[in-house]
Amino acid sequence: MNKILRWSIVAALAGFLFGFDTVVISGADKKLQLLWGSSDAFHGSVVMAMALWGTVVGAMFGGIPTNKIGRKNTLIIIGVFYVVSAIGSSLVNDPWSFAFFRFLGGLGVGASTIAAPAYVSEIAPAKDRGRLVALYQFNIVLGILIAFMSNYLLRNIGENAWRWMIGIEALPAIIYTILIFYVPKSPRWLISKNRILEAKEVLEIINPDENVEEILSEIKEENDRDLPGETIFIKKYRFPLMLAFFIAFFNQLSGINAFLYYAPRIFEEAGLGESTALLSSIGIGITNLIFTLFGVFLIDKLGRRILMYIGSIGYIISLGLVSAAFFLNWEGMAVPIFLFMFIASHAIGQGAIIWVFISEIFPNHLRASGQSFGTSTHWVLAAIIPSMVPMLFSTIGAGVVFLVFAIMMVFQLLFVIFVMPETKGISLEDLSKKLTRQ
Repeated sequence: MNKILRWSIVAALAGFLFGFDTVVISGADKKLQLLWGSSDAFHGSVVMAMALWGTVVGAMFGGIPTNKIGRKNTLIIIGVFYVVSAIGSSLVNDPWSFAFFRFLGGLGVGASTIAAPAYVSEIAPAKDRGRLVALYQFNIVLGILIAFMSNYLLRNIGENAWRWMIGIEALPAIIYTILIFYVPKSPRWLISKNRILEAKEVLEIINPDENVEEILSEIKEENDRDLPGETIFIKKYRFPLMLAFFIAFFNQLSGINAFLYYAPRIFEEAGLGESTALLSSIGIGITNLIFTLFGVFLIDKLGRRILMYIGSIGYIISLGLVSAAFFLNWEGMAVPIFLFMFIASHAIGQGAIIWVFISEIFPNHLRASGQSFGTSTHWVLAAIIPSMVPMLFSTIGAGVVFLVFAIMMVFQLLFVIFVMPETKGISLEDLSKKLTRQ
């Protein structure tokens, strides 16, 4: 188990870079708009959201290298993208060049949401799969916290503080890229490429107390049952396709990425000073980390659906209170406290579940394609919603925006109650049989 845990942690470090890359821009948000004299529309849709558009492209097409060259090799390429993006975006002097390098980092983020969870789900024993895949989410929130702390510590080092805020990401990116060379290839991917002996060696490490020949036979049996040329869009995979769509759809309609991108701005809208707003952002990062740990600990004990119940109810209450605070002009620490509740609800529910759930519900030969569909849905919305935030805040107001998010979470709760299946403790091959409609 120690080796599996170590490999899972290394693969999940792609999530650390995802979290860091997503949030680090928040510290440079207003500085870059002032520096380049950008309008709200240009700043939101190009400077701030270009990484997210890169993420959309990475999510749409990341399944191709994940299938063709394997999960491990794709993770190596992702590391290189992160390094180039961090260094390049910290050195440029105009918004378009900045947007280009942020786009490269976004490609890495999008592809990592396919390759890393797929890799970990395929090396993890069924009883531990939830918490091992959820390490990816834990690393995302750890990256978010470190980015918020880094931004706060670097805020006063001079006129070009924003360059240091963004460029510092190159250091963990280099470390990750080196470490990923030392993990083995996914045994299920190896079997799909008919590299049986290599797969057997990895499976013997993963399952030392089980009959490896039996596991090999079960995986090969599923591969043989699925017809060449199948896609996730044929009738028998309609149910897992729908599940992937809705888990991703509701994740972003909570407003989570809009909030993470603009946390300091939202706090300033609520009446806090700039320095206090940055400090409150660190509080958000700490809350996220603590409740993600709860989610990682509970996901294989309580199951995916129970955590989604808890998270959905928490979303509805916290977003409703945030909306009320803006409508009724509650100043001071009311908004930060309600947003801490929102982050806690996200972390223990959707945050802990989404990458695990999407990585479980598709058969082995279509896992990367299915994840690509689910993560593309997630990232298209994650690009659109934050890009609209500056304009929406200045037109309809923050209160209305957060009220819409609260209403969408009522629909998420109904989805969990009536549609979402439980996947804990079931082998990937058995899940494939259960969710496929013949």
